[in-house]
Amino acid sequence: MRTTVNLDDDVYELASAYASARGITLGSALGELVRTPNNPLSRSPDAPIAVDEKGFPILPSRGRELTPEMVKAASEDEFDWK
Repeated sequence: MRTTVNLDDDVYELASAYASARGITLGSALGELVRTPNNPLSRSPDAPIAVDEKGFPILPSRGRELTPEMVKAASEDEFDWK
């Protein structure tokens, strides 16, 4: 279903960051967030969104960690692009 909604700026920023992190559309992200009971992203409307030093929203951990060492190891792997 296609519709138009007005979102508060902070809600849009959070949903957009969530969608980008999951590689899904904004509509799909909103659907996931609405359907998930006790969503860790849920917060009171007065609570500010945590941001890092560059202003990017900080999303709660999902239990997986990506370390600089893991990134380095992956970048050093040889890929067979055949």
